[in-house]
Amino acid sequence: MKTEISIVGAGLSGLAAALTLEKKGLSPVIYEASSSAGGRVKTDIVEGYQLDHGFQVLLDAYPKAKEYLDYDKLELQRLLPGALLYIGGKERTVGDPSRHFPFLLPTLESGVASLKDLYLMWTLHRELQANTIEQIFDGKEQTTANFLAERGFSQKLIHSFFKPFFTGIFLETELKTSSRMFKFVFKMFGLGFAVIPKGGIGAMAEQLAGKLKNTTIYYESPVQEVQKGKLLLRDGREVISDFILVATDPSGLVEKFSNSPVSWRSCDTLYFEVDKRSIKKPMIGLVADRDALINNLFYPTSISTATKGGKELLSVTVVREHNLDEKTLVSQVEKELKTTCRIEGVRFLRRYQIRRALPVLQSVSDNRVASGGPDLFFAGDHLMYGSSNAALSSGEKAAQAILERIEERA
Repeated sequence: MKTEISIVGAGLSGLAAALTLEKKGLSPVIYEASSSAGGRVKTDIVEGYQLDHGFQVLLDAYPKAKEYLDYDKLELQRLLPGALLYIGGKERTVGDPSRHFPFLLPTLESGVASLKDLYLMWTLHRELQANTIEQIFDGKEQTTANFLAERGFSQKLIHSFFKPFFTGIFLETELKTSSRMFKFVFKMFGLGFAVIPKGGIGAMAEQLAGKLKNTTIYYESPVQEVQKGKLLLRDGREVISDFILVATDPSGLVEKFSNSPVSWRSCDTLYFEVDKRSIKKPMIGLVADRDALINNLFYPTSISTATKGGKELLSVTVVREHNLDEKTLVSQVEKELKTTCRIEGVRFLRRYQIRRALPVLQSVSDNRVASGGPDLFFAGDHLMYGSSNAALSSGEKAAQAILERIEERA
């Protein structure tokens, strides 16, 4: 008898789950609310430019990404392991000279990192490379801010580099995120590079969906509610299933989550067209001024992309909370670009207001599987830690739990 498995959501978790189930000869069905796969990992083409839904990079050392993705076909474009800092109207360059030696002298001359700071970073790198990912996530948990202070890093380095850099990763400005997450990300940066597929970040999901052979994906099929053994779709259809995997935020779909919804961090990414790049090399710019609205900026046209408009493309990410309408936000960002980053003559293209950018997690884990009974399972990075690696891993783990349950019933 055929086992009916329904997956809610065609994000990275749902796609990884479907691929895992297919390997065992099963044919799951995915119900996706939007018109394409990817969830939070998508790319649009606007006026000839590739616009990712928020500035996103893939860390090519992610173990699950290496397992599920064909890096060669994605034509990954490397970013340099460094950043241009904007501090008090001045520019400073810092980077990892162990992976890009030309960063050594600018980093030493930046005044941001002392020799002691560089030594501490080197010892932390060595320590984390000796630890497995499992050991990192089983280790002591505290805020990243407290961890950095305990390790002895200077306040100057913390406020001028660590805080703006990891604000862009954690999407919160005070480094309250778990030190386990910091250690994991730091380890991944030490093992590889930040990369972007030539076709944009959405190419990851497109590749995964293209690998599916026996899975049916119904797009524009939002699920209204998940009940025992069935899905209620918004268009009135009912889908009976032996197993259901909710590979998206279950808030509003499953009754047990109605009183404890998943919390999310948000951000804004604004894209502009400019005549020329102020940062010539493929590296990010970080605004380290405490009261700045802008957190980071990047020129996607500094790397090879599948399509281009006629000039240069600039992405600007705002993490700080605000209540500005779009017109005011754009105006404020343009003002900061001019006064802080000396970037003028920009033309606004599009704003992505990403309300569910990263899950808010007080504690993180790399081995969390959730179920709502014998036939209901959950997947997503909100169960583990916010990243594409966690999304893929969570989807796989949930699918394996379903396979175990099928075997028990056999």
